[in-house]
Amino acid sequence: MTAIKKITKQDYRLGRKIQRIRKEKDLTQEKLAEKVGVSTTWIGYIETGYRKPNLKLVYKIARALDVKVKDIFPF
Repeated sequence: MTAIKKITKQDYRLGRKIQRIRKEKDLTQEKLAEKVGVSTTWIGYIETGYRKPNLKLVYKIARALDVKVKDIFPF
């Protein structure tokens, strides 16, 4: 039996912030995933809050989106 992961408010907000910036930069999930070096599925999981990126991945995402790391965090 598979456990269902509880999505926290912070995970959800972080994912939506990444998604909003990505869309503002006119990038697809596929293009962002390619730039960051992860799968498109992984980007989708991050954007929906099902997965948390580690700090190294947050840094890569920020560079790919051409923003500062602090701009990604909605806190």
